[in-house]
Amino acid sequence: MVLPWALAVLSLLPLLDAQSPACANLTAVAPITNATLDRLSGKWFYIGSAYRNPEYNESSRLIQAAFFHFEPKHAEDKIILREYQTIGNKCIYSSNSLTVYRENGTMSINESGREHFSDLLLTKHPKTFVLSASWNGKKNVGMSFYADKPEVTQEQKKEFLDTIKCIGIHESEITYSDEKKDLCGPLHMQHEEERKKEKEGS
Repeated sequence: MVLPWALAVLSLLPLLDAQSPACANLTAVAPITNATLDRLSGKWFYIGSAYRNPEYNESSRLIQAAFFHFEPKHAEDKIILREYQTIGNKCIYSSNSLTVYRENGTMSINESGREHFSDLLLTKHPKTFVLSASWNGKKNVGMSFYADKPEVTQEQKKEFLDTIKCIGIHESEITYSDEKKDLCGPLHMQHEEERKKEKEGS
């Protein structure tokens, strides 16, 4: 299953420019620097998303809870991804790598022989970020919101809501995850223990 943010996109940046200053809380990241990648490094939680594209809207609604690890590889322009999703009351683990296109501020992932792209947008809060999608303008626009904790503050949530509204999506279109439904905790703990032993043995 494709990540909720790993979507075939056209750039959302013209929409953001057109909506300014309503989208002033967002920073389009181009180019993506090593410092940007370092900011993305670590564990992140999928908080919510809103997509006008029917296929990805349906996919995002199936996700009960999700979190993942980003491990940047600066020299290779890659990010190692380890993802844990709870779907249909089951934990689904996957690993993959993302290709970073530094100059235009996008990232891509290849799944089932198809490359999916997303625009990276940074919020003013360093503990959150947004990945965006837009197909042919506003008709299929979409965004996903991520944070370093499973629950966000009211200030962080407001920032996401303002961002969604600035591209013409209504708050009622947002699908939120529910950390209480996460079933991947035990598997994640097992993997972390295995990784720790591997590091100690190397």
